[in-house]
Amino acid sequence: MQVYSDFLVRYNISVYIVSMIIKNTSPSSQKLRSIMQVVFLFLILFIGIQFIQYVAWLDSGGLGDAPRRPPGATGFLPIASIMSLSFLFQTGEVHSVHPAGLFLFIAFVIMSFIAGKSFCSWVCPFGLLSELLEKVHRRLFKRVLSLPRWLDYPLRSLKYLLLGFFLLAIIPMGAIELGHYLNSPYHAVADIKMYRFFAQITPFAAYVTLGLILFSLVIPYFWCRYLCPYGALMGFIGLFSPNKIKRNADSCIDCGKCTKVCPARILVDKVNTVRSDECTSCYQCVDTCPVKDTLEVTNFPTKRTIPTRLLGITIAATFVILVGIGYISGNWDSSLSAEKTLELYPGIDFYLHTGTY
Repeated sequence: MQVYSDFLVRYNISVYIVSMIIKNTSPSSQKLRSIMQVVFLFLILFIGIQFIQYVAWLDSGGLGDAPRRPPGATGFLPIASIMSLSFLFQTGEVHSVHPAGLFLFIAFVIMSFIAGKSFCSWVCPFGLLSELLEKVHRRLFKRVLSLPRWLDYPLRSLKYLLLGFFLLAIIPMGAIELGHYLNSPYHAVADIKMYRFFAQITPFAAYVTLGLILFSLVIPYFWCRYLCPYGALMGFIGLFSPNKIKRNADSCIDCGKCTKVCPARILVDKVNTVRSDECTSCYQCVDTCPVKDTLEVTNFPTKRTIPTRLLGITIAATFVILVGIGYISGNWDSSLSAEKTLELYPGIDFYLHTGTY
């Protein structure tokens, strides 16, 4: 009954995302994007509250009825999700421990293929934080500060080096090796370890986090632009999206407004088609353009213009559909019982990446 109740909460939140977008009558996609960002933020906070309750139950030694372990938290375990995806390709099976992370990861990948690196600007809470910090930055400095190109380009490669490190470790792994990790006690409690990292943050980790926030305040989107491997993966996938922002050079008045508002600092006013792994498909440039039909999102196979509102609806619908598939197929909640997790919990700081529970 509790599982069904939690499903209704998440389903209603997901449907609310789509309904708010459809009902919105503004011609600008920015209001739609803001709605999605806020709704996803509240969804994450809801998951966080559930997780606090679940860990409190573990800390109590299992007193009372076990709260539900929120499956959505595994969306913050992208490496494990990539391993689960590789396991799925090799065996045809959805691994039963933390399957929700797999479906969320697939949803984010599909979003990136449909609308470029849209996960970062429409869904990701760190993307929202970076956007808010940029607004503070603009108020403080009255302009956007950026690193010189000779330093910007090599620093941007850092996130791809981090991504490459993880992929080179995962891709060669066979089904047996993947199973060793996915069946390990370490993986079983990985979401709890992630929660404890933030809930019981060490002074060093706190200083690093504060440093990243300060860097992002001085250099907007510092984490996203230079260090986030997840964003690097979504940006790479987004390069293959058939839907690109296209500029009509004949009607362009060279006002430069599109480039000024671009958070990725892409020179939109200098290109005919935006083909950049840094483009997050926020569509601020499209909405800022003062000349009608000059900046548009074009589907290159059909040569047709796609309204940014429709892309926003598609992004939300992708999330709803994949979450629904996970629920309906029975691949959402972890197969680990609360009793088994309680048994594993005391050794959480000592587990290795292999072995079975």
